[in-house]
Amino acid sequence: MTAPVDPRTRIGHVHLRVADLDRALGFYCGVLGFALMQRYGTQAAFVSAGGYHHHIGLNTWDSAGGTPPPPGHTGLYHVAILYPTRAALADALARLEAAGIPLTGASDHGVSEALYLDDPDRNGVELYRDRPEDEWPRDEAGGLRMVTRRLDLASLRAAATRP
Repeated sequence: MTAPVDPRTRIGHVHLRVADLDRALGFYCGVLGFALMQRYGTQAAFVSAGGYHHHIGLNTWDSAGGTPPPPGHTGLYHVAILYPTRAALADALARLEAAGIPLTGASDHGVSEALYLDDPDRNGVELYRDRPEDEWPRDEAGGLRMVTRRLDLASLRAAATRP
């Protein structure tokens, strides 16, 4: 048996193929509020939260004008963006609703609350916040017991700090 990966290991960033860089930037920067850190013409851009070099890379290197893969093919299921608080997730929901971007799902997983949607290139996007670990549902033996229940969107909206 091999040793487990160092527990401090994290996913540093995701890099997505997009058909139209300006359209993708309109979504990730214009709607979700990420900051553009660097752009390479019409071919690539790097966006982040909080001044990090990049959390999301967007490129058209092999995909300019392309179409999303059809259902039933392998590829990215979704990229998950972790928000630090419930209020921050509620603000993200307000941004989506103001932009008229529909959700494809909204779930309470016990350990987290999650909003699901597609970006303009039909890449799956999950916007979520984790509950504190001491609130995670557990079974009788102390094992993690995640669930999938309908997320109370009205309650989430009420947590928003944006007008």
